[in-house]
Amino acid sequence: MAKTSGVVEVSSLHRAEVFVSHRNARLTVHGRRILVERVLAGRPVAHVAAEMGISRPTAHKWVRRWRTEGDAGLHDRTSRPHSTPHRTSAALETQVCRLRTDRKLGPARIGPILGLPTSTVHRILTRHGLNRLAWRDRPTGEPIRRYERSRSGDLVHVDIKKLGNIPEGGGWRNGRQNSRRPQPSGLYGQRWIFEQEVTPDDRRDRVG
Repeated sequence: MAKTSGVVEVSSLHRAEVFVSHRNARLTVHGRRILVERVLAGRPVAHVAAEMGISRPTAHKWVRRWRTEGDAGLHDRTSRPHSTPHRTSAALETQVCRLRTDRKLGPARIGPILGLPTSTVHRILTRHGLNRLAWRDRPTGEPIRRYERSRSGDLVHVDIKKLGNIPEGGGWRNGRQNSRRPQPSGLYGQRWIFEQEVTPDDRRDRVG
């Protein structure tokens, strides 16, 4: 989403989908290849389906996909529909995003202004990454990028650790025999040692 001359332009965001087989899945991609190999060897589809614990229509489906698309047809497909006729228009989504970035309004206030349900406004804001105001700069509405470097090692961390200078024999827990001694000068009557360490940004314990 880009902001030009006070108008918010909404760009289509495509999130990479990750397909994870559930723990009770009968077939994985490797199992589907085994199914196809057994069927191609001349065995009946019904027998192979019974061996692999699936139904005959499911076995026929994977065999049909392999014959049509090859190995690519054995992978999982998204359940997203090809078209959504009743989806909110891009112009209306632009207005929702503009009210969010300019006036910092929430779904409960944007909905009545545009005549949309609160749940629909929330889905639009989530789709465009505007559902959390804490993720954006309040005055400008721009995303907050707390760490942005083109390559590792461009940034150097400087760690400063304050250490107390404890006298010989221990500190105040050692007794009050040293309480009459004049206190050394410094913050709160103590001497401090400051240890500085310059650490490269690509160190394993810093990055990992």
